[in-house]
Amino acid sequence: MPVQSRLIFLLTLLIMAIQPVLAEQNKPSTAVVQEGSARFTLLTDRLIRMEFDSQQHFEDRQSMTFVNRQQAVPDYQVSRDEQWLQISTQYIKLRYRRHSSEFTADNLAIELMVDGRPVKWHPGKKDTANLLGTTRTVDGFKGRVNVHNGEQLELEQGILSRDGWHLVDDSDNLMFDEANWVSDHNKDQQDWYFFGYAHQYKDALRDYTRIAGKIPLPPRYAFGYWWSRYWVYSDGEIRDLVDTVEQYDIPMDVLIVDMDWHNTYGLTSNQPKPTPFKGMLGWTGYSWNKAVFPEPERFLQWTEDKQLKVALNLHPADGIAPMEDHYQDMLNALDDPVIKDDWLAYRMSDKNWSEAFFEQILRPLEKQGVDFWWLDWQQWPTSKFVAGLNNTFWLNHTFFTDMQRTYPQRRPLLFHRWGGLGNHRYQVGFSGDAVISWDSLAFQPYFTSTAANVGYGYWSHDIGGHIVDDKAVASDGELYLRWIQFGALSPIFRTHSSKTDVAERRIWMYPQYFPAMRDAIKLRYSLAPYLYNAGYQAWQTGVSMIRPMYYDYPEQSQAYQSPAQYMLGDDMIVAPVTQKADPDSMLASQSVWLPSGQWFDISNGALLEGNREINGLFSIKQIPIYARAGAIIAQYPELDNLKSVPDKLLLTVFPGADGQMTLFEDDGMSNAYQQGGGAITRMESKRNKEGLSLHIFPVEGDYQGMPQQRSYRIRLPMSLVATQVKVNGKLLPKAQQSYDGKQLTQIIDIPVEDSRQDIHIDIDYPADWQAAVSALSGKAGYFDRLNMLGDKLKLMSARQDWGATIPDSILQVLDTATKINYHPNNLLDDIKTFDQGVAGLQDNIDGMPQISANEAKQLTAFLQQFQLTGETND
Repeated sequence: MPVQSRLIFLLTLLIMAIQPVLAEQNKPSTAVVQEGSARFTLLTDRLIRMEFDSQQHFEDRQSMTFVNRQQAVPDYQVSRDEQWLQISTQYIKLRYRRHSSEFTADNLAIELMVDGRPVKWHPGKKDTANLLGTTRTVDGFKGRVNVHNGEQLELEQGILSRDGWHLVDDSDNLMFDEANWVSDHNKDQQDWYFFGYAHQYKDALRDYTRIAGKIPLPPRYAFGYWWSRYWVYSDGEIRDLVDTVEQYDIPMDVLIVDMDWHNTYGLTSNQPKPTPFKGMLGWTGYSWNKAVFPEPERFLQWTEDKQLKVALNLHPADGIAPMEDHYQDMLNALDDPVIKDDWLAYRMSDKNWSEAFFEQILRPLEKQGVDFWWLDWQQWPTSKFVAGLNNTFWLNHTFFTDMQRTYPQRRPLLFHRWGGLGNHRYQVGFSGDAVISWDSLAFQPYFTSTAANVGYGYWSHDIGGHIVDDKAVASDGELYLRWIQFGALSPIFRTHSSKTDVAERRIWMYPQYFPAMRDAIKLRYSLAPYLYNAGYQAWQTGVSMIRPMYYDYPEQSQAYQSPAQYMLGDDMIVAPVTQKADPDSMLASQSVWLPSGQWFDISNGALLEGNREINGLFSIKQIPIYARAGAIIAQYPELDNLKSVPDKLLLTVFPGADGQMTLFEDDGMSNAYQQGGGAITRMESKRNKEGLSLHIFPVEGDYQGMPQQRSYRIRLPMSLVATQVKVNGKLLPKAQQSYDGKQLTQIIDIPVEDSRQDIHIDIDYPADWQAAVSALSGKAGYFDRLNMLGDKLKLMSARQDWGATIPDSILQVLDTATKINYHPNNLLDDIKTFDQGVAGLQDNIDGMPQISANEAKQLTAFLQQFQLTGETND
């Protein structure tokens, strides 16, 4: 490397080392109590660090996991008698035998209260009810079972436990030096972190991320749709693919180019050949394959013009091949190169090697237009050059911090595998090559939400699955649809597959399921402000956007027994369908536990009482989503991508209670959010005897590109038709009000207003509206099911007699939504007529002569499944 470049690199490291914030983080907390060779640090009133070092060489450097021990001093008391040291806070009491040796069950104990009962911890006590965290990969797993050896997938322990405490042993962890580089550790020291949070799970995660680093907010584009497929794509094929995506009106933000973007030196057949380091030829490469990308700069300029962010796949552990474009530059920059068969060995833990790798190998590609990197499988878990160093962790750290240094004006984004505690600082995770199966899909909601227990809130799965175990299953369009519906409501939405002709990932190749697939992708984009806001909250609080039910309901046993569902942000429960639909009804069953209170079934338009389990039935286009009663959900209008914040916002105000929301928005790319940058918009809704009032507060804050003016569309599901609407005291013209009869939703369009203006919206309904509105609950779902019934009846009658038709009494019921659209003011009368018609459906169907007795029996079974809430358990 040229001397000038090396000096710049070292100067950057020096600047980082002396930054005041980092200097503060390296200091020990002032809440320190030392007793001989033991040191206790009160990081919070429920989190205590316990060190024992016979030489009293206590460790103040940052560890790989814990990087910020400088915390506000909690209230605590210290007392000593001849035998015991006692440290007490409001929540925990620690006792340590003075003048004793390293920590054992005989000399150390901590007492705390858990769910009203005393609990005593001591060294060696087992955490028997740990709620687990995550693991490095699901490669080769069909659900939770490895298809190669039958072993169960084991998740690492997390920070949370139903026992009420958890101990992190950081004794063998490596340290960061002042330049944020790997350093050794004191092997003779005990270094423990005791979390005594009982069942205050959110508090535990908040404090964990304070000392282990916050969960960074990804760029806004990362919340969009990612296209990925393991395939030998050419420049032209990708252009054709994107053109087709646009023709089918599918929004997209990220383009992942898998391994075949680069040359595959020495690989002349499909037979795998090893590199000198026992990886596979074809996995690693850093030079464009000009046979498929003849002019990479023009390709990357085209992706930029298309507003697509691009990531390339890497396998760094295999080193640098001698035929790479910048091999000689890399060789020249190394002080002490390690060469095997002319290949430069991977040595990321060597600062000189790392410096050269980023500057000579990756920087030229980034300058061409590569936006971020996909770090794929590493051939060995731990470093061969630094004892105890986790290769995956270290790659994630070096890549992420290199982006921070090199591009300080934008947020880093990395796509990689889990490397252990502390890896939540480097989003986004790649979960690996799952087997394509219904079992794999069913496991992923649990796997994803449980990772929140270690702050790892941005898992990206191979949506659709990767490994083909059963060709019929791999080509199942219904499975792919349900996986897409889960993916649309997961942290990162990336479809993917292996090199195979059966696992098609182009959604337009599944005509039967395509509309529902596209609807799921568009739902993702519609919910982008809600999801992005949840990502910002994760940075603030340590609580990931997708989290288990027990975070909010820790003392309810059902919250621990509902692994197939999760909270999506603060106001939604999602229970993805993970099994095939019944072939006759085309409805799939999915159970969900609803906590106490009322919840709005979005897919069926029903307001449901909670504190029970519901067995719902869902058509292929329905996703089981339940909104908290009164919730206000911010949404975007239809978008092609998430490049900018639109000047129109959709607000869905759900029935059942008052509600509020605080929406965070910013430029989507800078790190200003970490210093208070961005803008906040607050909304509140209140219900009264006249109707509903909605208050949109003036926006607070600013950011580059912020809409200075904004219009709003207010959606009120399960709503009567408003008698009048006032905006800031003035009547809103009827032309700006409409009613969706199919969804039974009042729509109110608020014209463009200054975003810093107060907006008060008052919506009046007919007298006694609160009693009348309950008649609408679930009817939108019935309309959808009746369309399915109508299709069945038309097919059955047409088979018997080409002139046969369906009785008018049935047709009138089927077309109720259209009548409501034409005359919304007759809504309640039409609903009453509809209820009467539904009650007589069975008799009318039985009276159709062209339908056989067997077919009538099938329709009877179908009608019985119309009960939207299914069987319930109180």
